[in-house]
Amino acid sequence: MTASNTILTDVFGRRHNYLRISLLEKCNLRCTYCMPADGIALSPKASLMTAEEIFGIAQTFVQNGVDKIRLTGGEPLLRKDFPEIIAKLADLNISLSITTNGILIDRHIDVLKQFKVKKINLSLDTLVSSKFHSITLRNQFEKVVDNLHLLLNNDFQVKVNVVLMKGFNDNEIVDFVKLTQFLPISVRFIEFMPFAGNEWDRSKMVSQNEILSLVGTQFSSEEILKLEDEKNFTSRNYKIKCFQGDFGIISSITNPFCDSCNRIRLTADGKIKNCLFSNSETDLLTPYRNGESITNLISQSVQNKKKVRAGMVTMDEMNDPKKHFDNRSMIAIGG
Repeated sequence: MTASNTILTDVFGRRHNYLRISLLEKCNLRCTYCMPADGIALSPKASLMTAEEIFGIAQTFVQNGVDKIRLTGGEPLLRKDFPEIIAKLADLNISLSITTNGILIDRHIDVLKQFKVKKINLSLDTLVSSKFHSITLRNQFEKVVDNLHLLLNNDFQVKVNVVLMKGFNDNEIVDFVKLTQFLPISVRFIEFMPFAGNEWDRSKMVSQNEILSLVGTQFSSEEILKLEDEKNFTSRNYKIKCFQGDFGIISSITNPFCDSCNRIRLTADGKIKNCLFSNSETDLLTPYRNGESITNLISQSVQNKKKVRAGMVTMDEMNDPKKHFDNRSMIAIGG
């Protein structure tokens, strides 16, 4: 193992080659599982990374073994300098992708095509317009659906992220799976996860077993095909026989995949988080602005990563608000 690879390898032997960068904390939706009802205190603009700083810090990660970067938010396409950021990162020898709510895709699709950003994760939690407004507080359902088809018509690889909440959209699981019959998409059902201000409790979660049970009411066991898990997988993937697309289950709470985790996160204000559930952060932006090396800080953060869910091993620990409610809101972390 080279010295650069060692910097991003933790004490459990997990090599971190995947960096998720949040570009900003703002969003044009108000999804309840992501943002507290009364909003969040936004970081001052001066404390957010500029396009040059995003590139410079990302370059340090790439020099030490990162070969995959995903841009998230808030909503990343709200950044006025998004084209500049994409242009800079495209110069790095990496796989570059984004997570978006889809509303602004039509404005930026030419930029995405120009810089060969072909992998898009699009958030869509319901197929019912009135429910879309209920959870996002915005009337943008038709726009998102139109832009989903725009991406597919332009040969983008699209994953549709569906955060499941019992009593809200768990009755749409089969409908989402049926979408994959004629659309070449990967629908990914994501467990509702605890973050500051989103009123999480275990009763709102929909487990992997419940999802598969519901799918099994519509399709036979011979029709539901288990796909091979990817290396460093987050999603356990399935396919209905003869359907174009597939579906997956991301069960961070009830069935975590920490053993193969290769992901680290950089917040919009330049803090590294070694785990989505961790409430500890390391400031990279301040020393970077001071002209100091950030390599050792990155290494220390990776070395401090816990084996499972930021040290919350049991469900009792997950149920304890003191363990995770002093974490950031999801919108301030990045997807």
